[in-house]
Amino acid sequence: MTSNLDPDARSSYRLITLAARLIQRRQDDALAPLGLTRAAVIALEGLTDGPLNQEQLADTIRVQSQTLGRVLTRLEAAGLITRTRQASDRRQLKVELTEAGASAVDAARQAEINAYPDDPEIAWKALRDELTKFVRAVPLNRDTGVVPFVAPEHRAGHRPQAGRSSGLRASDQPHQS
Repeated sequence: MTSNLDPDARSSYRLITLAARLIQRRQDDALAPLGLTRAAVIALEGLTDGPLNQEQLADTIRVQSQTLGRVLTRLEAAGLITRTRQASDRRQLKVELTEAGASAVDAARQAEINAYPDDPEIAWKALRDELTKFVRAVPLNRDTGVVPFVAPEHRAGHRPQAGRSSGLRASDQPHQS
């Protein structure tokens, strides 16, 4: 992967991140009165087409199965889902929405809709189409070609030098292929 990313793409990534943070804050505020989190709503919505096992649900909503397990435990305790052992494979749990869970999904969707900006100038369909392309282009597995940025003060045995602008030493720069 190249480190010389198109400047328009870099600024777009930053805008995507900023937009996500703004929306997430608004969603958190909208969902709090319902006793739900974004993670819970994503898990519940993943079950709206029918029951799945935990691994299938994790794949569907693109999260780690272990992370999902904690969310499912809270949802089950709240009566929004049920988890039952599958007869064909006792290790697998069938995860299913309850009636209260389906109602919670509907309430959460309405709360989130109310949290979004109501601006006729926003081309929502075009935005959705472009973001869908972006999400599909991102690999599901960790991309080993991505070079993470490590702030100089966090690298073991390295202290930042005064006047350095890039934050990376020449030896830390990704190699071009």
